[in-house]
Amino acid sequence: MNEKPWLKHYPRSLKWELPPIPHDSLVALFESSCRSFASLPALTSFGTTLSFRQWNNLSLRFARYLQDLGLTRGMRLAIMMPNLLQYPVVVVGALRAGLSVINVNPLFTPRELAQELADSRPDVIVILENFAHVLSRISPAQQPRHIILSRIGDLLPFPKRWLIHCQLRLHRKVPPYQLAKTLPLREALHSTPPSPSPIKLKPEDTAFLQYTGGTTGTPKAAMLSHGNVLANVEQCRLWLTCKDWPKPIRPGAEKLITALPLYHIFALTANLWVGLAIGMHNHLIADPKDANALIRVLKRSRFTCITGVNTLFDHLLNTPGFEQVDFSQLRLTLAGGMPTRRAVADRWQQVTGCPVVEGYGLTEASPVVT
Repeated sequence: MNEKPWLKHYPRSLKWELPPIPHDSLVALFESSCRSFASLPALTSFGTTLSFRQWNNLSLRFARYLQDLGLTRGMRLAIMMPNLLQYPVVVVGALRAGLSVINVNPLFTPRELAQELADSRPDVIVILENFAHVLSRISPAQQPRHIILSRIGDLLPFPKRWLIHCQLRLHRKVPPYQLAKTLPLREALHSTPPSPSPIKLKPEDTAFLQYTGGTTGTPKAAMLSHGNVLANVEQCRLWLTCKDWPKPIRPGAEKLITALPLYHIFALTANLWVGLAIGMHNHLIADPKDANALIRVLKRSRFTCITGVNTLFDHLLNTPGFEQVDFSQLRLTLAGGMPTRRAVADRWQQVTGCPVVEGYGLTEASPVVT
């Protein structure tokens, strides 16, 4: 204890040594959660909700589709899209097929995208059509062998899907592009049977090549294994569900706002993986800069948990209408990514009644350290 003085700050009921992790891979964790929370809502975007059972089924279809393309264990899939229903489906499906996932920032310039693709060498990329023009400006020799194209409404029902696509075209939100051959994601998710060949994954298998800017040079890929992420998820789960936590997180009962991009390691672990491990209902926000739309989601969802960074919290606090949101159910506000200013944290607690819990981490640590 004298060598680890921080242990005196641990809740009494929290064991400071991590117990054996019950899963060998993130896929096994996902399958376990889908069995436990099958009928509960898992993901919501643009007013459409998928249950854990539906998420499971769609990811199986995508895994089978990748295998039918000839992709095998150890190959790499890049994904370039914001927080949409397709993102969690594609990530889990890729892992189920034995692939490693490369998260690509959708706001990359052609030069930045070419640099990351040249370094990571993915065999396939799943890209939202809104950003396809960026990929089209890269030499075909630098493009992945397979290009799977997604549209925002791929998993939305008709006519909502049709209306959104018409609106995007009307407002020219999809810049023109020319790509030699693309495969439609919607077709893969709706016409492929949910029966992939099972892949036995091990904790040491690479789950993500997660790029981090660091402090010098060009971005570098941290190799995160299934075991790395699983350990961090279990650490977070034990902390958040600890009975000595001020308001313990309740499995299967929480509604989580995911405004931070899932392609970043903070939300990838804290929202996607920790969220599914606890059976949270994840409300995906595609454009967090649209504070008015985000506030409408906050008002509808009666959310209980939210993650964010200082700039997001400050932006919300200064947007008219935020103070009218019902915060009576809010149990957890988790900050990270950058230091949270004292003035922002104090005002957040004053308005919402919920204190900000600040974390620190780095990509190489999967990412939560403290």
